[in-house]
Amino acid sequence: MSGMNAASGRAMDDLPHIRQSIRDILTTRIGSRVMRRDYGSLIPDLIDHPGNTANQLRLKAATVMAVARWEPRVALTRVGFSFDAAGIAVIDMDAMRRAGPRAGSAVSLSVQV
Repeated sequence: MSGMNAASGRAMDDLPHIRQSIRDILTTRIGSRVMRRDYGSLIPDLIDHPGNTANQLRLKAATVMAVARWEPRVALTRVGFSFDAAGIAVIDMDAMRRAGPRAGSAVSLSVQV
């Protein structure tokens, strides 16, 4: 057991908990948490901007900065940005685990934002 499911309160394995944590980090607007004003990312401010190359680069940079600061279990090695069939923004990430019994192993994560 690594963590708790935010919706059900049940135990979660390591990788789903990392995915849940990253989604929470990326979808939380900086300044919105009362006791942790610097928690979150810039993605909520950038997500509705045009999908041009410059804004995609800003989204990728915001992802890397937020995950590097708030999720110590992984180090991102690649970030991709796309839209699914329903038009929902999806961030695809490749990462290396930093700690635990699987340290150094590669993981792939996709998070809807």
